Amino acid sequence: MNRVDSSMVTTANELAGYRIVKNFGIVRGIIVRSRSVIGNLGAALQTIIGGNITILTNLCEKTREDAFELLLQHAAEHGANAVVAMRYDATEVMQGVTEVLAYGTAVQVERLSSMRYDATEVMQGVTEVLAYGTAVQVERLS
Repeated sequence: MNRVDSSMVTTANELAGYRIVKNFGIVRGIIVRSRSVIGNLGAALQTIIGGNITILTNLCEKTREDAFELLLQHAAEHGANAVVAMRYDATEVMQGVTEVLAYGTAVQVERLSSMRYDATEVMQGVTEVLAYGTAVQVERLS
């Protein structure tokens, strides 16, 4: 399935080294999960011992991963190649059932030019100027 690359997602309002050229609006990934009876029993036993309740930690981590993946797919469906202002939210829908929402703003970005200039005096009165950088393809958006 088509998706935005996870390296092109940030919690910031801009992506370092890139310029936002188009805003597609809010995108989201929603997962609703419940714990199984066996998971509840295992978690109850772990609470007796104390410390990290790994059964619930793993469930929460997997749920966030799944919501994030849906967010990446939703952004790609809108034509985005990045997501800015990404956040998570969680709500208990009913006892033992939790909704995890990953959301952000889908955008199209282009890499900023990284043109550099060096000047060297070759001989008295003669200066060599070297321009170098990364080539980028720029498209006009209608």
